Amino acid sequence: MTPAVRLSGVVKHLGRRAVLDHADLEVASGTLVAISGRSGAGKSTTLHLIASLDDVDEGKISVFGQPVGRHEHASRYRRETVGIVFQLHNLIARMTARQNVEVAMFGTGRNRRQRVARAEELLARLGLGDQIHSTPPNMSGGERQRVAIARALANGPQLLLADEPTGNLDDRSAELVATLLRQIVDDDGTTVLAVSHDARLDRYADRLVVLEHGDFREAGAQGPATDLDRQRATPDGGPPA
Repeated sequence: MTPAVRLSGVVKHLGRRAVLDHADLEVASGTLVAISGRSGAGKSTTLHLIASLDDVDEGKISVFGQPVGRHEHASRYRRETVGIVFQLHNLIARMTARQNVEVAMFGTGRNRRQRVARAEELLARLGLGDQIHSTPPNMSGGERQRVAIARALANGPQLLLADEPTGNLDDRSAELVATLLRQIVDDDGTTVLAVSHDARLDRYADRLVVLEHGDFREAGAQGPATDLDRQRATPDGGPPA
């Protein structure tokens, strides 16, 4: 079966430093994979490359067998194939939760009634049916994160990329978001690739991967690995990945 994501010999420099150094990674379709690693290791950079927000310096990336890179079809690719949950949500403060989800559907051919129905359906599914008219400043961190997930799911992507989806949340909110990500995989068959320093997400993952020294290595599945815990417990205080 064609993997959902494949990185082959990928090199990416930030300045003079290669954060990805001939890196290889395969992510099976319909799985939840969590990537960990020290700050500055290149985790978020990896998501940006897969999302076609940046280009590799060397190597190849494919998503469901199709090559990925910055090109004239990149916006359509992000609209139709990939959903992105950014670390800082990137919600529009003056818009309601429903409107923030609707934004993702502009340009898809859906009329306003269809966009509203889809947004309300997703928000209700994520436990936010009573918050559709709330704006982000009036919502909790966990609620904002769920709105961001709803927005990322608006167009039914095959692949969801999530950057620290539980990292800044309290235990209850983190548990809820992790459960939602697991349900998206199990119920919809969506592939989820999450960058995370949060051990609370580990037990929901099918596979744990560590990015270090420019390449990926296995760290286990469905539970934290000892060396992974040590890395998370001793952050080097460097810049965000």
